[in-house]
Amino acid sequence: MDARPRPAAKEPPATTVALFVTCLVDLFRPAVGLAAAQLLEQAGFDLCVPAQGCCGQPNFNSGDRDGARRMAAGIIEQFAGFDYVVAPSGSCAAMLRHHYPALFDDDSATGRAARDLADRTWELTSFLVDVAGVASVDATFDGVLTYQDACSGLRELGVRGQPRRLLSTVAGSELREMEQPDACCGFGGLFCVKYPEVSGRIADAKIDAIVATGADIVVAGDLGCLLQIEGRLHRLGKTTRAVHVAEVLAGTIDGRNDADDE
Repeated sequence: MDARPRPAAKEPPATTVALFVTCLVDLFRPAVGLAAAQLLEQAGFDLCVPAQGCCGQPNFNSGDRDGARRMAAGIIEQFAGFDYVVAPSGSCAAMLRHHYPALFDDDSATGRAARDLADRTWELTSFLVDVAGVASVDATFDGVLTYQDACSGLRELGVRGQPRRLLSTVAGSELREMEQPDACCGFGGLFCVKYPEVSGRIADAKIDAIVATGADIVVAGDLGCLLQIEGRLHRLGKTTRAVHVAEVLAGTIDGRNDADDE
């Protein structure tokens, strides 16, 4: 038997996750970013929030490819070196994952870095379920909720079952499907600005579907959709609230953690 002392086994390096907060979260509902950070840390990841700006999606959607390219180059640099990049937004995650490589379709260093970032980028609930293997959450909501499929998350990233799977584990809640949960809410980024009347009619149809479920809250994974829905609910005098999926899963609706009551 070899009795010589063996070197101590090295701990594997922590998997680092960078949180891409998104402009709307940063400006309008920072609690969503805090809830996303809580969920990622609870899943066991070493979390970092780099300095960041807009992903360039408004420029890209309006045809300003040069402006989008300049913004993308900054994001690519800021998010280099992390194992994963996670965003609480299907549209922003889709911008990084699908459209950045198209902005730099050459074999330059930036083009290669764009493709590398795309491979590491995930929407929040998809990351928790498909990468981290999270099967349930420790959260409570006493009421009925319904889920709105945001267009970009659903159609560009395939985010559909993941948020529902996690929401089904929120204690005390009942998940009721609305009619056509995958129908657009009318936000569409700049669409609601360019075509407000059409956007309003689309939103009204969505509100009818939400209210028909009897839900206390409508949940979505994109803050743009939630702002559109929340504004229309308020104008129509409805009591249903619009809440980001991260806040429900983290148990931090109203900025309060359920654990605070224990």
